[in-house]
This record gives sequence, C-alpha cells and structure tokens, in this order.
Amino acid sequence: MPKHLVFRLAVTTASAVIGLTAVSSTAEAAAPPLSHPRIVAHFDRPAGQVAESVVVRPNGSADVGLILSRQVAHVTLGGRVEVLATMPLPADGGVHTPGPGAASVTGIERTEDGTLYFLYSAGDEHLTGLWKLRPGGKPERVAALPAASFLNGLARDDRTGDFYITDSTQGRIWRVGPQGGTAELWAAGEDLAPVHFFGANGVKVHNGAVWVSNIDRGTILRIPLTGRDGTAGPHQVRASGLDSVDDFAFTGRGDQLLAALNIPSQVVLITPGKADRVVLDERDGLQNTTSLAVDGDTVYVASGALTTGGDANLLTARLDRLGRPIHPRNGSPMVSTAGSTTMGP
Repeated sequence: MPKHLVFRLAVTTASAVIGLTAVSSTAEAAAPPLSHPRIVAHFDRPAGQVAESVVVRPNGSADVGLILSRQVAHVTLGGRVEVLATMPLPADGGVHTPGPGAASVTGIERTEDGTLYFLYSAGDEHLTGLWKLRPGGKPERVAALPAASFLNGLARDDRTGDFYITDSTQGRIWRVGPQGGTAELWAAGEDLAPVHFFGANGVKVHNGAVWVSNIDRGTILRIPLTGRDGTAGPHQVRASGLDSVDDFAFTGRGDQLLAALNIPSQVVLITPGKADRVVLDERDGLQNTTSLAVDGDTVYVASGALTTGGDANLLTARLDRLGRPIHPRNGSPMVSTAGSTTMGP
C-alpha cells in the first residue's frame, strides 16, 4: 500500500543506559556500534500519542512531540510520560491540515534556558507555525507559517540561534530568527519536494551546513551555509536508497550518522565511504521509527507505531565511540547508494 494511503488510514482509525530507566527489555539484537537497547517509555498510541520527535535534557530525561494527540510531553528518568501542553484544534477540527488531514505536533528543540520550541500544523493561519513553551508556561506562537504547509523537522543552529524548519508538503526549508518573527524561505527545489506524499522531513545543522532528509525520495541532502548571512548553497546528495528515511542524527564522528527508516522500523548507520548497516530493528522494539537524538554515548530512538498500530515507545541504546570494528548483524551489510558512492567526505 502506498505510504500516503497507509498514513491516512492510520490517522482516521486513529536496566538504564544513561539517565532514563528501562521499563521493559528487548531481545537485544542491536549491532555495533550500538548495544544494550532498552525501551524506557511507552506512549498511549490509541489516544494518538504517536511519538514523532525527541530532544534530550541535560539530566538525560527527554521531551517529545506526540503528533496526533497534539501534545508536547516530558519523559522522566523513571519513564513516566508527563504532558506539558496540548495544542488547540482549529474550528474545522484539523481536517484541512495538509498531508495527514489531522492537526499535528511535530519537530521539537530545546534551548539552554529550558524553553521548548516545537512545530504545529493545523491547516489554519492562526495556528500553523513555530511555537515555544517556557518551563511552567503556556504555548506561544513565535512565527507564523503558511496554513498550506505541513511543518515537520526542526533544527536550531547553536551558533546563530536560527531555526530551520522543513515543510514536507511544499518541499521547502524555512528559517526563523532566534527571537521568532517573520519566517524566511531559505531553500526549495525538486530534491526537497515530495514524489507521492511527503518530501523534506528530518533536518539538522552540522559542520557548516543544513542537512535534510527526503522521505519520498529516500535521500539525505547537505546544503552549505554560505556567506555572512548563511545563504543556502548548492544542494548535495550525501545518501540515497534509504527506504522512507525520516529523522537522523550525527554520532559525533565527523559526518557519520544514524538514520531512522520509518516503514522498515530500522535505524541504519551511514559512514562516509562504507556500506550502510542496520544497527537496530523491530527485534529491538522499533515500530515505525520516527526520530533520533544522540547525547554523549546514548542514542534515543522514538517509534510512532503509526502504521503498525502497535507500541509507540522511546528506546535508548549505548553508542560505542571508540571506533571498534563494525560487523554486519546478519552476515552481510545492507547497502544503499550512500554507502558505496554518494556519502563522500
């Protein structure tokens, strides 16, 4: 079934590693450089708590965006899910939200003062945009974005404070200044556009560039930040052949990254010049992998269970940073175009 039909159907039927304490164990099928996978929190999938994004607090607990319940939540060190905010529905109930036809909370970021920034798409000019939530406060919209957009990934440039936002239905990247205000169209193009349903998806700022995944095209692009004002440079395909690639995160070893493949329920390690390798899959507890965060030697992985209808959860795994040899988990590596030709240094 095409991914967009599955997505619509799902909407209508709508021991610790570091920090978080495991609430259930897995078969521990993880492959190096990941080990000791543990599910640390379960979300209420029938109530729409489809985990879509994750950001880590300094103490190792996490904040998440829950897409269909329209919530921002905190996962405590003990694995308890505490709802911090629930976003209001538009007058039409959200049915005119581009893409899923349901108002959705998606990408999330956190600043040093504990303020959370997140994206909300509702098909409504008064609600769609970038929002912030101060500790103990209520959500405030800091930048309006077009109602015809489905905002998905959110990344903050720690150097400038600027936010980069992917628009999955329009195939665009927006930029918003650190204080909010008017959103600037920063990048667009066919390589960011959808083929069937969603295009530009996950986004990260890394090593002088904005990196973005395209879920329909199965690619990860690098777009350099050029000039004094950070203008978008030429788009470079750095990985391809990635089935329904959603979010991704860098491991701290150059441009090596972990990518979440949604429909296969996998996390793939992508290293420049090497074959891609599956390092986590459904045997570890993944169900429609949506988002990743790396904090020191711990990897956080959110599963939305949007099409599986199963367990929406948050998983942690230990990341080996010592660079020991990496062996295929099933005797032979999974190879995409990225691993052999396009993931150059």
